[in-house]
Amino acid sequence: MNDRLMARVLTRACGNETPRTIVDLGTGDGTLTLRIAQRLAPRWRNVTVLLVDQQDIVSAETRQSFAALQWNVQTATADIFDFLDSADANADVIVANAFLHHFTADRLKRLFDAAAKRARLVVGCEPRRTRLVRECSRLLWMLGYGEVAVEDAVTSAKAGFVGTEMTECWPASSGWSVEERDAGPFMHLFVAKRVPA
Repeated sequence: MNDRLMARVLTRACGNETPRTIVDLGTGDGTLTLRIAQRLAPRWRNVTVLLVDQQDIVSAETRQSFAALQWNVQTATADIFDFLDSADANADVIVANAFLHHFTADRLKRLFDAAAKRARLVVGCEPRRTRLVRECSRLLWMLGYGEVAVEDAVTSAKAGFVGTEMTECWPASSGWSVEERDAGPFMHLFVAKRVPA
């Protein structure tokens, strides 16, 4: 249900202002971002979304679905740090779904430092690191997931976040409002919003 959560968080954080550009870090095939866009499209039009990953596996069908929403979709195939060091990373919003837990604290600090220079809103939705999430991940085979997907889910649950671990990696600055909290039994949410001067 990440799409529902992310759409709700983005709507609340952006208020009446429609972002012009959204960058999705570690997008994979782009289908989760598409589901988020489908929820936002009735209110948000003519948004450019840049899907960033080390491989471009976004299908023609997914691209067409974005276009049907009147969203402009672009892809960038790049190392995440090289991308964030480029002007292409400038955006109103940067999002990451089940991606940030792949980084050590030092690398997450580096990623957040770069993201804070590029956007006015940064949102991350990650697995919660709890025993419940781990044990539920082991049962995904019952929903038809293969052995590799189950193992990946368990590994992600072990690497997730609790408390204020992401906030501790965010650059210290009075120019940002930062919120970090549990979001339901399985997810952990991070939202950093630039405070207007």
